[in-house]
Amino acid sequence: MNRNELMSSLFGSDFENESIVEGPENDTPEIRDVDEARIPVSSTNPITISALSTHIVALFERDSLLRDVWVSGEVSNWKRAASGHIYFSLKDSGATINAVMWKGNAITHTWLPKAGDQILAHGYVGAYPERGAYQLYVNRIQPAGRGQLYAQFEALKQRLADAGLFDPDNKRLIPPLPTRIAVVTSPDAAALRDILRVITLRWPLVDIVVFGALVQGSEAPQQIINAIQAANCYSQMVEQIDTLILARGGGSIEDLWSFNDEGVAHAIAESDLPIICGVGHETDFTIADFVADLRAPTPSAAAAAAVPDRVEAIGHYIAVSRHCATQATRIVAYERENQARQQMRLERLHPQRQIDVRRQRLDELDSRLHSTIRSRLARRGEQLEAARLQLNALNPKSVLARGYSIVQTDDGTVVVDPKQSDKGDLLHVHSAGGIYPVTRA
Repeated sequence: MNRNELMSSLFGSDFENESIVEGPENDTPEIRDVDEARIPVSSTNPITISALSTHIVALFERDSLLRDVWVSGEVSNWKRAASGHIYFSLKDSGATINAVMWKGNAITHTWLPKAGDQILAHGYVGAYPERGAYQLYVNRIQPAGRGQLYAQFEALKQRLADAGLFDPDNKRLIPPLPTRIAVVTSPDAAALRDILRVITLRWPLVDIVVFGALVQGSEAPQQIINAIQAANCYSQMVEQIDTLILARGGGSIEDLWSFNDEGVAHAIAESDLPIICGVGHETDFTIADFVADLRAPTPSAAAAAAVPDRVEAIGHYIAVSRHCATQATRIVAYERENQARQQMRLERLHPQRQIDVRRQRLDELDSRLHSTIRSRLARRGEQLEAARLQLNALNPKSVLARGYSIVQTDDGTVVVDPKQSDKGDLLHVHSAGGIYPVTRA
Protein backbone atom coordinates (compact mmCIF):
# COMPACT_ATOMS: atom_id res chain seq x y z
CA MET A 1 0.00 0.00 0.00
CA ASN A 2 1.45 3.40 -0.95
CA ARG A 3 1.06 6.62 1.00
CA ASN A 4 -1.90 7.88 -1.08
CA GLU A 5 -3.79 4.64 -0.55
CA LEU A 6 -3.13 4.79 3.21
CA MET A 7 -4.30 8.38 3.59
CA SER A 8 -7.30 7.69 1.36
CA SER A 9 -8.33 4.72 3.47
CA LEU A 10 -7.90 6.69 6.70
CA PHE A 11 -9.41 10.06 5.87
CA GLY A 12 -10.99 10.02 2.40
CA SER A 13 -14.07 8.54 0.76
CA ASP A 14 -12.26 6.84 -2.13
CA PHE A 15 -11.34 3.61 -0.35
CA GLU A 16 -9.19 0.99 -2.06
CA ASN A 17 -9.93 -2.74 -2.22
CA GLU A 18 -7.23 -3.53 0.30
CA SER A 19 -9.00 -1.68 3.12
CA ILE A 20 -12.69 -2.16 2.20
CA VAL A 21 -14.20 -5.02 0.17
CA GLU A 22 -17.72 -5.91 -0.85
CA GLY A 23 -19.44 -8.91 0.74
CA PRO A 24 -20.04 -11.99 -1.42
CA GLU A 25 -23.82 -12.00 -0.91
CA ASN A 26 -24.84 -8.39 -0.31
CA ASP A 27 -23.69 -4.82 -0.81
CA THR A 28 -22.64 -4.24 2.83
CA PRO A 29 -18.99 -3.03 2.92
CA GLU A 30 -16.67 -5.04 5.11
CA ILE A 31 -13.43 -3.98 6.83
CA ARG A 32 -10.43 -6.28 6.95
CA ASP A 33 -8.42 -6.35 10.15
CA VAL A 34 -4.89 -7.72 10.67
CA ASP A 35 -5.81 -11.36 10.07
CA GLU A 36 -8.01 -10.54 7.06
CA ALA A 37 -11.22 -11.51 8.95
CA ARG A 38 -14.20 -9.64 7.58
CA ILE A 39 -16.28 -7.43 9.88
CA PRO A 40 -19.62 -6.35 8.34
CA VAL A 41 -20.29 -2.65 8.78
CA SER A 42 -23.67 -0.97 8.53
CA SER A 43 -25.81 1.52 10.43
CA THR A 44 -27.45 -1.37 12.27
CA ASN A 45 -24.19 -3.23 12.90
CA PRO A 46 -21.45 -0.64 13.51
CA ILE A 47 -17.94 -1.55 14.60
CA THR A 48 -16.44 -0.43 17.90
CA ILE A 49 -13.85 2.30 18.26
CA SER A 50 -11.34 -0.35 19.36
CA ALA A 51 -11.98 -2.38 16.20
CA LEU A 52 -11.59 0.72 14.03
CA SER A 53 -8.34 1.63 15.83
CA THR A 54 -7.05 -1.91 15.35
CA HIS A 55 -7.76 -1.62 11.62
CA ILE A 56 -5.93 1.71 11.41
CA VAL A 57 -2.92 0.24 13.25
CA ALA A 58 -2.91 -2.63 10.75
CA LEU A 59 -2.84 -0.14 7.86
CA PHE A 60 0.24 1.53 9.33
CA GLU A 61 1.96 -1.80 9.94
CA ARG A 62 1.41 -3.01 6.38
CA ASP A 63 2.92 0.11 4.79
CA SER A 64 6.60 -0.53 4.03
CA LEU A 65 7.46 3.17 3.81
CA LEU A 66 6.10 3.89 7.27
CA ARG A 67 7.84 0.89 8.83
CA ASP A 68 11.37 2.07 7.93
CA VAL A 69 11.76 5.78 7.28
CA TRP A 70 14.35 8.56 7.57
CA VAL A 71 12.97 12.05 8.07
CA SER A 72 14.59 15.45 8.43
CA GLY A 73 13.23 18.35 10.40
CA GLU A 74 13.61 20.83 13.22
CA VAL A 75 13.31 19.66 16.83
CA SER A 76 10.72 21.33 19.06
CA ASN A 77 9.07 20.56 22.42
CA TRP A 78 12.01 18.38 23.45
CA LYS A 79 11.22 16.69 26.78
CA ARG A 80 12.84 13.82 28.64
CA ALA A 81 10.37 12.11 31.00
CA ALA A 82 11.28 10.75 34.42
CA SER A 83 11.13 7.27 32.88
CA GLY A 84 13.99 8.15 30.52
CA HIS A 85 11.78 8.22 27.40
CA ILE A 86 12.08 11.31 25.19
CA TYR A 87 9.08 13.07 23.63
CA PHE A 88 9.43 15.79 20.99
CA SER A 89 8.09 17.12 17.70
CA LEU A 90 9.66 17.37 14.26
CA LYS A 91 8.53 20.11 11.95
CA ASP A 92 9.27 21.82 8.68
CA SER A 93 7.60 24.71 6.91
CA GLY A 94 4.51 22.68 6.06
CA ALA A 95 3.80 20.13 8.80
CA THR A 96 4.56 18.83 12.28
CA ILE A 97 4.67 15.27 13.60
CA ASN A 98 4.93 14.10 17.20
CA ALA A 99 7.81 11.73 17.95
CA VAL A 100 9.03 9.52 20.78
CA MET A 101 12.34 7.80 21.50
CA TRP A 102 12.29 5.08 24.15
CA LYS A 103 14.87 5.03 26.91
CA GLY A 104 16.55 1.90 25.53
CA ASN A 105 17.33 3.72 22.28
CA ALA A 106 18.12 7.06 23.90
CA ILE A 107 20.88 5.68 26.14
CA THR A 108 22.77 4.35 23.13
CA HIS A 109 23.28 7.84 21.69
CA THR A 110 26.38 9.84 22.46
CA TRP A 111 24.71 12.97 21.15
CA LEU A 112 21.12 14.13 21.52
CA PRO A 113 19.69 17.34 20.08
CA LYS A 114 17.96 20.27 21.72
CA ALA A 115 15.04 22.39 20.60
CA GLY A 116 15.82 24.17 17.33
CA ASP A 117 18.38 21.63 16.05
CA GLN A 118 18.05 20.22 12.57
CA ILE A 119 18.30 16.43 12.68
CA LEU A 120 17.87 13.25 10.69
CA ALA A 121 15.67 10.72 12.51
CA HIS A 122 15.17 7.07 11.68
CA GLY A 123 12.28 4.92 12.85
CA TYR A 124 8.73 4.02 11.95
CA VAL A 125 5.34 5.69 11.97
CA GLY A 126 2.65 4.05 14.05
CA ALA A 127 -0.77 4.78 15.46
CA TYR A 128 -1.42 5.56 19.14
CA PRO A 129 -5.03 4.36 19.62
CA GLU A 130 -5.46 5.82 23.12
CA ARG A 131 -5.22 9.36 21.69
CA GLY A 132 -6.42 8.61 18.18
CA ALA A 133 -3.17 9.96 16.73
CA TYR A 134 -0.13 8.82 14.79
CA GLN A 135 3.49 9.55 15.67
CA LEU A 136 7.06 8.78 14.73
CA TYR A 137 8.82 6.16 16.85
CA VAL A 138 12.50 7.11 16.61
CA ASN A 139 15.35 4.68 17.22
CA ARG A 140 18.23 6.67 15.76
CA ILE A 141 19.09 10.38 15.65
CA GLN A 142 21.97 12.18 14.00
CA PRO A 143 22.58 15.84 13.28
CA ALA A 144 21.78 17.05 9.81
CA GLY A 145 25.11 17.83 8.14
CA ARG A 146 27.16 16.28 10.99
CA GLY A 147 30.87 17.03 11.18
CA GLN A 148 33.81 14.86 10.24
CA LEU A 149 34.65 13.90 13.83
CA TYR A 150 31.14 12.76 14.51
CA ALA A 151 31.08 10.78 11.29
CA GLN A 152 34.34 9.06 12.29
CA PHE A 153 32.95 8.38 15.74
CA GLU A 154 29.80 6.77 14.35
CA ALA A 155 31.76 4.71 11.81
CA LEU A 156 34.10 3.35 14.51
CA LYS A 157 31.21 2.74 16.85
CA GLN A 158 29.40 0.71 14.20
CA ARG A 159 32.53 -1.25 13.31
CA LEU A 160 33.26 -2.16 16.93
CA ALA A 161 29.61 -3.02 17.55
CA ASP A 162 29.69 -5.40 14.58
CA ALA A 163 32.85 -6.94 16.04
CA GLY A 164 30.99 -7.65 19.30
CA LEU A 165 32.95 -5.29 21.59
CA PHE A 166 29.70 -3.79 22.94
CA ASP A 167 28.00 -7.12 23.56
CA PRO A 168 26.34 -7.03 27.02
CA ASP A 169 27.14 -10.72 27.47
CA ASN A 170 30.84 -9.82 27.55
CA LYS A 171 30.42 -7.32 30.38
CA ARG A 172 31.95 -8.42 33.69
CA LEU A 173 30.49 -7.71 37.08
CA ILE A 174 32.25 -5.14 39.24
CA PRO A 175 33.47 -6.73 42.52
CA PRO A 176 31.30 -5.39 45.36
CA LEU A 177 34.07 -5.44 48.02
CA PRO A 178 37.42 -4.69 46.36
CA THR A 179 40.70 -4.72 48.27
CA ARG A 180 42.82 -3.07 45.56
CA ILE A 181 41.89 -0.70 42.71
CA ALA A 182 43.96 0.49 39.75
CA VAL A 183 43.42 3.98 38.35
CA VAL A 184 44.51 4.91 34.82
CA THR A 185 44.53 8.68 34.36
CA SER A 186 46.87 11.66 34.36
CA PRO A 187 48.80 11.91 37.67
CA ASP A 188 48.32 15.68 37.68
CA ALA A 189 44.62 15.67 36.78
CA ALA A 190 41.85 16.91 39.04
CA ALA A 191 40.03 13.70 38.14
CA LEU A 192 42.59 11.69 40.14
CA ARG A 193 42.12 13.93 43.19
CA ASP A 194 38.35 13.49 42.93
CA ILE A 195 38.73 9.72 42.73
CA LEU A 196 41.05 9.56 45.75
CA ARG A 197 38.77 11.81 47.78
CA VAL A 198 35.64 9.80 47.01
CA ILE A 199 37.24 6.42 47.68
CA THR A 200 38.79 7.63 50.95
CA LEU A 201 35.44 8.92 52.16
CA ARG A 202 33.45 5.90 51.07
CA TRP A 203 35.75 2.90 51.67
CA PRO A 204 39.21 3.72 53.12
CA LEU A 205 40.07 0.01 53.49
CA VAL A 206 40.92 -0.32 49.79
CA ASP A 207 44.44 0.12 48.31
CA ILE A 208 44.84 2.34 45.24
CA VAL A 209 47.52 1.89 42.56
CA VAL A 210 47.86 4.72 40.02
CA PHE A 211 49.08 4.01 36.48
CA GLY A 212 49.84 7.41 34.96
CA ALA A 213 49.10 8.23 31.31
CA LEU A 214 48.41 11.21 29.13
CA VAL A 215 44.66 11.60 28.54
CA GLN A 216 44.83 14.16 25.73
CA GLY A 217 46.94 14.61 22.65
CA SER A 218 48.40 12.42 19.93
CA GLU A 219 50.46 10.30 22.34
CA ALA A 220 47.61 9.74 24.75
CA PRO A 221 46.00 6.68 23.09
CA GLN A 222 49.18 4.60 23.21
CA GLN A 223 49.94 5.64 26.79
CA ILE A 224 46.41 4.67 27.85
CA ILE A 225 46.87 1.28 26.18
CA ASN A 226 50.23 0.79 27.91
CA ALA A 227 48.76 1.74 31.30
CA ILE A 228 45.89 -0.73 30.97
CA GLN A 229 48.29 -3.50 30.01
CA ALA A 230 50.62 -2.57 32.87
CA ALA A 231 47.77 -2.78 35.36
CA ASN A 232 46.92 -6.27 34.14
CA CYS A 233 50.56 -7.36 34.42
CA TYR A 234 50.79 -5.89 37.95
CA SER A 235 47.68 -7.85 38.96
CA GLN A 236 49.13 -11.09 37.60
CA MET A 237 52.72 -10.73 38.80
CA VAL A 238 52.76 -8.44 41.86
CA GLU A 239 49.46 -8.02 43.72
CA GLN A 240 45.94 -8.86 42.68
CA ILE A 241 43.85 -5.92 41.48
CA ASP A 242 40.07 -6.20 41.65
CA THR A 243 38.90 -3.25 39.54
CA LEU A 244 40.42 -0.73 37.11
CA ILE A 245 39.10 2.82 36.78
CA LEU A 246 39.77 4.64 33.49
CA ALA A 247 39.08 8.33 34.06
CA ARG A 248 39.39 11.84 32.67
CA GLY A 249 37.61 15.15 33.31
CA GLY A 250 35.24 16.83 30.90
CA GLY A 251 36.06 18.59 27.66
CA SER A 252 35.11 19.01 24.01
CA ILE A 253 34.85 16.10 21.61
CA GLU A 254 38.38 16.90 20.48
CA ASP A 255 39.66 16.81 24.07
CA LEU A 256 38.09 13.40 24.66
CA TRP A 257 39.11 11.94 21.31
CA SER A 258 41.84 9.76 22.83
CA PHE A 259 39.07 7.65 24.34
CA ASN A 260 37.54 7.20 20.88
CA ASP A 261 40.65 5.41 19.68
CA GLU A 262 40.22 1.90 18.28
CA GLY A 263 43.38 0.66 20.00
CA VAL A 264 42.12 1.87 23.37
CA ALA A 265 38.81 0.12 22.73
CA HIS A 266 40.55 -3.20 22.06
CA ALA A 267 42.79 -2.76 25.12
CA ILE A 268 39.69 -2.33 27.29
CA ALA A 269 38.00 -5.35 25.72
CA GLU A 270 41.11 -7.53 26.15
CA SER A 271 41.71 -6.54 29.78
CA ASP A 272 41.43 -9.29 32.39
CA LEU A 273 40.41 -6.67 34.94
CA PRO A 274 36.85 -5.33 34.99
CA ILE A 275 36.97 -1.70 33.92
CA ILE A 276 34.84 1.25 34.99
CA CYS A 277 35.02 4.15 32.53
CA GLY A 278 34.46 7.63 33.98
CA VAL A 279 35.35 10.03 31.16
CA GLY A 280 34.00 13.55 30.83
CA HIS A 281 30.67 14.76 32.15
CA GLU A 282 27.28 13.09 32.20
CA THR A 283 26.42 14.21 28.65
CA ASP A 284 29.77 13.05 27.20
CA PHE A 285 29.96 9.64 25.54
CA THR A 286 33.08 7.98 24.15
CA ILE A 287 33.87 4.65 22.54
CA ALA A 288 35.56 3.64 25.80
CA ASP A 289 32.21 4.04 27.59
CA PHE A 290 30.59 1.45 25.34
CA VAL A 291 33.41 -1.09 25.61
CA ALA A 292 33.97 -0.81 29.37
CA ASP A 293 32.20 -3.15 31.76
CA LEU A 294 30.51 -0.17 33.44
CA ARG A 295 30.05 3.41 32.29
CA ALA A 296 30.04 6.16 34.94
CA PRO A 297 29.04 9.74 34.04
CA THR A 298 32.04 11.35 35.83
CA PRO A 299 35.35 10.30 37.47
CA SER A 300 33.79 10.82 40.90
CA ALA A 301 30.87 8.60 39.94
CA ALA A 302 33.32 5.97 38.72
CA ALA A 303 35.04 6.00 42.13
CA ALA A 304 31.66 5.71 43.85
CA ALA A 305 30.73 2.77 41.63
CA ALA A 306 34.01 0.97 42.40
CA VAL A 307 33.62 0.79 46.18
CA PRO A 308 30.75 0.45 48.64
CA ASP A 309 29.78 3.28 50.97
CA ARG A 310 30.86 2.49 54.54
CA VAL A 311 27.95 4.46 55.96
CA GLU A 312 25.55 2.54 53.75
CA ALA A 313 27.33 -0.73 54.61
CA ILE A 314 27.01 -0.11 58.35
CA GLY A 315 23.41 0.96 57.90
CA HIS A 316 22.78 -2.10 55.77
CA TYR A 317 24.30 -4.36 58.41
CA ILE A 318 22.12 -2.79 61.11
CA ALA A 319 19.06 -3.00 58.89
CA VAL A 320 19.75 -6.66 58.06
CA SER A 321 20.20 -7.47 61.75
CA ARG A 322 16.94 -5.77 62.62
CA HIS A 323 15.22 -7.39 59.69
CA CYS A 324 16.41 -10.84 60.78
CA ALA A 325 15.17 -10.24 64.32
CA THR A 326 11.86 -8.90 63.06
CA GLN A 327 11.45 -11.79 60.66
CA ALA A 328 12.23 -14.31 63.40
CA THR A 329 9.58 -12.72 65.62
CA ARG A 330 7.08 -12.71 62.79
CA ILE A 331 7.79 -16.34 61.92
CA VAL A 332 7.28 -17.45 65.52
CA ALA A 333 4.06 -15.43 65.77
CA TYR A 334 2.87 -16.75 62.44
CA GLU A 335 3.52 -20.36 63.42
CA ARG A 336 1.62 -19.85 66.65
CA GLU A 337 -1.31 -18.34 64.81
CA ASN A 338 -1.13 -21.11 62.23
CA GLN A 339 -1.20 -23.73 64.98
CA ALA A 340 -4.27 -22.06 66.50
CA ARG A 341 -5.96 -21.96 63.10
CA GLN A 342 -5.23 -25.63 62.51
CA GLN A 343 -6.62 -26.48 65.94
CA MET A 344 -9.81 -24.56 65.19
CA ARG A 345 -10.03 -26.25 61.82
CA LEU A 346 -9.74 -29.68 63.42
CA GLU A 347 -12.51 -28.76 65.82
CA ARG A 348 -14.72 -27.63 62.94
CA LEU A 349 -14.07 -30.87 61.06
CA HIS A 350 -14.73 -33.12 64.09
CA PRO A 351 -17.51 -35.68 63.26
CA GLN A 352 -19.64 -34.61 66.25
CA ARG A 353 -19.36 -31.00 65.12
CA GLN A 354 -20.52 -31.97 61.62
CA ILE A 355 -23.45 -33.94 63.09
CA ASP A 356 -24.47 -30.97 65.25
CA VAL A 357 -24.32 -28.60 62.30
CA ARG A 358 -26.40 -30.90 60.12
CA ARG A 359 -28.90 -31.53 62.94
CA GLN A 360 -29.39 -27.79 63.33
CA ARG A 361 -29.75 -27.43 59.59
CA LEU A 362 -32.40 -30.19 59.59
CA ASP A 363 -34.33 -28.39 62.35
CA GLU A 364 -34.24 -25.18 60.34
CA LEU A 365 -35.50 -26.94 57.22
CA ASP A 366 -38.28 -28.67 59.20
CA SER A 367 -39.41 -25.37 60.68
CA ARG A 368 -39.37 -23.71 57.27
CA LEU A 369 -41.35 -26.63 55.78
CA HIS A 370 -44.11 -26.42 58.42
CA SER A 371 -44.25 -22.65 58.09
CA THR A 372 -44.58 -22.94 54.33
CA ILE A 373 -47.36 -25.55 54.59
CA ARG A 374 -49.30 -23.45 57.11
CA SER A 375 -48.94 -20.38 54.95
CA ARG A 376 -50.15 -22.17 51.84
CA LEU A 377 -53.12 -23.80 53.67
CA ALA A 378 -54.17 -20.41 55.05
CA ARG A 379 -53.94 -18.87 51.59
CA ARG A 380 -56.01 -21.74 50.07
CA GLY A 381 -58.63 -21.35 52.84
CA GLU A 382 -58.97 -17.67 52.09
CA GLN A 383 -59.36 -18.41 48.38
CA LEU A 384 -62.03 -21.08 49.14
CA GLU A 385 -64.04 -18.72 51.35
CA ALA A 386 -63.92 -16.03 48.66
CA ALA A 387 -65.20 -18.52 46.06
CA ARG A 388 -68.01 -19.65 48.41
CA LEU A 389 -69.15 -16.09 48.93
CA GLN A 390 -69.05 -15.46 45.19
CA LEU A 391 -71.13 -18.60 44.51
CA ASN A 392 -73.70 -17.62 47.14
CA ALA A 393 -74.01 -14.22 45.59
CA LEU A 394 -74.74 -15.79 42.18
CA ASN A 395 -77.17 -18.51 43.55
CA PRO A 396 -80.77 -18.00 42.21
CA LYS A 397 -82.17 -19.00 45.61
CA SER A 398 -80.51 -15.95 47.08
CA VAL A 399 -82.53 -13.84 44.65
CA LEU A 400 -85.79 -15.65 45.61
CA ALA A 401 -85.02 -15.07 49.28
CA ARG A 402 -85.19 -11.34 48.62
CA GLY A 403 -88.88 -11.70 47.50
CA TYR A 404 -88.49 -12.40 43.86
CA SER A 405 -90.20 -15.34 42.07
CA ILE A 406 -89.73 -17.34 38.87
CA VAL A 407 -92.82 -18.08 36.74
CA GLN A 408 -92.86 -21.09 34.38
CA THR A 409 -95.42 -22.61 32.00
CA ASP A 410 -96.36 -26.27 32.06
CA ASP A 411 -93.57 -27.09 29.63
CA GLY A 412 -91.00 -25.40 31.92
CA THR A 413 -90.56 -22.22 29.89
CA VAL A 414 -89.70 -19.24 32.08
CA VAL A 415 -92.21 -16.44 31.59
CA VAL A 416 -90.42 -13.17 31.17
CA ASP A 417 -93.18 -11.38 29.18
CA PRO A 418 -96.96 -11.33 29.71
CA LYS A 419 -97.42 -12.17 26.06
CA GLN A 420 -95.95 -15.66 26.68
CA SER A 421 -99.20 -16.79 28.44
CA ASP A 422 -102.95 -16.38 27.90
CA LYS A 423 -105.84 -15.90 30.27
CA GLY A 424 -106.68 -19.10 32.07
CA ASP A 425 -103.21 -20.72 31.54
CA LEU A 426 -101.87 -22.75 34.44
CA LEU A 427 -98.56 -21.31 35.61
CA HIS A 428 -96.09 -22.51 38.24
CA VAL A 429 -94.55 -19.94 40.59
CA HIS A 430 -91.17 -20.66 42.20
CA SER A 431 -90.62 -18.74 45.43
CA ALA A 432 -88.22 -18.97 48.35
CA GLY A 433 -90.75 -21.13 50.26
CA GLY A 434 -91.55 -23.53 47.44
CA ILE A 435 -93.53 -23.98 44.19
CA TYR A 436 -97.23 -23.32 43.87
CA PRO A 437 -99.60 -23.26 40.85
CA VAL A 438 -101.61 -20.26 39.75
CA THR A 439 -104.14 -19.60 36.99
CA ARG A 440 -103.71 -16.46 35.01
CA ALA A 441 -106.72 -14.27 35.39
